Amino acid sequence: MTNDRLNTAGEDLLTIAGLTKAYPGVVANDQVSFSIRPGEVHALLGENGAGKSTLVKMIYGLVKPDAGTMTLKGAAYAPAEPRAARASGVAMVFQHFSLFEALNVAENIALGMENPPKMRDLAARISEVSQNYGLPLDPDQLVGDLSAGERQRVEIIRCLLQNPKLLIMDEPTSVLTPQEVAVLFQTLEKLRGEGCSILYISHKLEEIRALCDHATVLRLGKKVATCNPRQETARAMAEMMVGETLHVPQKVPRVPQDVALKIAALDVPARTAFGTSLKGVDMSVQKGEILGVGGVAGNGQDELCSVISGEILVAASQVKLAGAPVGDQGPNARRALGLLAAPEERLGHAAAPDMSLTENALLSGAVREGLERKGMIDWGKTRSFADKIIERFDVRTPSSNTAARALSGGNLQKFVVGREIMQNPAVLVINQPTWGVDASAAAAIRQALLDLAAEGAAIVVISQDLDELMEISDRFAALNEGRLSPPVATSGLDVEKIGLMLGGAQDTEDMQVNA
Repeated sequence: MTNDRLNTAGEDLLTIAGLTKAYPGVVANDQVSFSIRPGEVHALLGENGAGKSTLVKMIYGLVKPDAGTMTLKGAAYAPAEPRAARASGVAMVFQHFSLFEALNVAENIALGMENPPKMRDLAARISEVSQNYGLPLDPDQLVGDLSAGERQRVEIIRCLLQNPKLLIMDEPTSVLTPQEVAVLFQTLEKLRGEGCSILYISHKLEEIRALCDHATVLRLGKKVATCNPRQETARAMAEMMVGETLHVPQKVPRVPQDVALKIAALDVPARTAFGTSLKGVDMSVQKGEILGVGGVAGNGQDELCSVISGEILVAASQVKLAGAPVGDQGPNARRALGLLAAPEERLGHAAAPDMSLTENALLSGAVREGLERKGMIDWGKTRSFADKIIERFDVRTPSSNTAARALSGGNLQKFVVGREIMQNPAVLVINQPTWGVDASAAAAIRQALLDLAAEGAAIVVISQDLDELMEISDRFAALNEGRLSPPVATSGLDVEKIGLMLGGAQDTEDMQVNA
């Protein structure tokens, strides 16, 4: 890649002035203005629903502003579609990957190019650029065989092949290991050194402090603050976002109780060509305990969650709830017994996109909340249940009649998690509870899980956020290629031991402690 990205040092690369965008019932962006300089890593901070996604969609040409102007490299900039944005030098790496698992790396990258070269030439270019930026990729490897971190590399390399002057990154480290985060940051530093500007969205505020030169803070669609992240604490920035004091979750010591959930000798073949088989998984969770399960994405997390929830059926004795075999019972039967689940994919799995929040509350809460009787739905009671979730978990939405897909990712996550917690489960399995959720909401969700455990529920938290697991879990186990390590107490657990566990070390003497 050449240095043709470099701009005159004294000029702003992108200036936005008074950008405004309104939707029925909500003003997503209200007179937002700020500038990004060449070679700057600029953070865009805000709570879920603060307007970050709408703003970057306007910059990338996915949404047309109602008012305001943009200037790119000193010229008027108003992209009618992403193709026009890319032609102007603006690229974007989305939080959710848009890749086809059955195609290889080169084929996926070609699909995102306006005029892709011959496949042989493209493969050579991919190898050259990926090596040059410390993100090595094999152009011939199937995407379905790649880890989450490697899939993100595909998205980034696809952008870098366009020689962008501005790279927008939305929650780029949400599915990465600490080692992959370090590699990504090295790549971003190299891009910064070449004059590429980066607009960086993340709820991980320590990352913002380490990487970013400047931050713009949004709240309820308006710009409310700017700062130099290196001169602020993570807590101070979180409080700028929410406009109030941030409450830190409080974990209290718990006395061991009876086993609520037990899984024994579990072997489950992968359901798809790109899935992960579970191999010899043993697990027990006591009443009042939170068991944290960590691991790099794609090592069996979805499969484990599905076995516990009843979406994957096994022999009856392989899953026991309070000593009773339930392995051959489906999700509804397990829900009636008090075993609830919140899967990772919130839109399409945990929630039906085109159904309202009231209807989505019914889908999972019908049995335990008594929302139907003799085949008739009590819509008043259902709406009341949805409204209670919205109020308790501060879900930012015009009403419970709003469709699930209309919510920001973080607000939908709050609704999905709240829906399960408010049904008072005896056992709850939750996959990625605070994925894409802002600091304040993440703290609230974690406190709700701690409170639920304090009331006697057994909780399995599956997460790639190791800080989260260390903060709320009593014991920690790692998934690696479908195998679950023996759990260890989180108190006194250090990064070195966690790294060994994530890498698949399961049989060392130290790791038998508290199993």
